[in-house]
Amino acid sequence: MTVFTFHLAKTTIGTAIQALLRPPIGEKVRGLVRAECMTKMTLGAPILSPARMQLRHLTMFAAWESQVAIDEFLANTRLGRAFATGWHVRMAFQRRWGYVSEFDGLTDIAVEQDPTAPVVAVTLARMKLSQVPRFIRWGRPVEELVRDHPSTTLAIAALRLPRTVSTFSVWTSQQEMFDMVRGQSAVPYPARHAAAMAERQRKDFHFEFATLRFRPIAEYGNWEGRTQIIPT
Repeated sequence: MTVFTFHLAKTTIGTAIQALLRPPIGEKVRGLVRAECMTKMTLGAPILSPARMQLRHLTMFAAWESQVAIDEFLANTRLGRAFATGWHVRMAFQRRWGYVSEFDGLTDIAVEQDPTAPVVAVTLARMKLSQVPRFIRWGRPVEELVRDHPSTTLAIAALRLPRTVSTFSVWTSQQEMFDMVRGQSAVPYPARHAAAMAERQRKDFHFEFATLRFRPIAEYGNWEGRTQIIPT
C-alpha cells in the first residue's frame, strides 16, 4: 500500500534551497514514489511579508512504497535527517478531486470515509502566472478562513517558485471540513471558500489543481513545541 507523508522542519537556508532545486527522486531514494519540496507560508499573511516565504521552514509532501522506506530515508539521507528533527504525519489516501500529473495514479475514491473521523487535506496546484493577482485576491480570504477555523489543529501553506503552491490542514472531523467547503460552518463569513471555488470554476487560476484527502495513520516528532497535532 502506498503511504503518504507530510513533513515540516526548521533547517538551514542552504539545505532548503538544495531541496527546492534538487528534490529527492525515486532513482536515488529507495521506496520513494514522488516528493514535492516547498517552503512554508503562513496562511493569510500579507503578500509582501517574510511570512510568505520562510526559507528556513521546509516542507515535503511525498508518496512512498512502504513505511520502511520512510524510516530509511529519515535515518540514512542528509535531507531525511533534517526532516527527522521536525514533525511529520503518515497517511493513507482516501479521495481525490482534480488532477496533478505527478500524482495521476490516484483513484477518485479509495475507501469509505467516516464523517466523524479526523482527516488531513492537501491541495497541490501549478499556477498560471498571469492569474496570480486574481488568485491572491480570492485566495487570501480562504486562507484566513482555514487558518482561524476552530476545527483545524494545524493549517499552513507552502510554496515553490515560480508555479507550485500547496495547503496542508488537519481537521478534527471530515464533517467539519465538508461544512467549511460548502460555506456552512458556524464562523464569520463562512462562504469564503465556496465563493473562491465558484470564481475558479468561472476562470481557473491553475493549469493543474488537486485536492487530496487522507486518513492519518501516525505522527512523529514535534512542530514548534507541539505534539499530538492529529486529533484522537
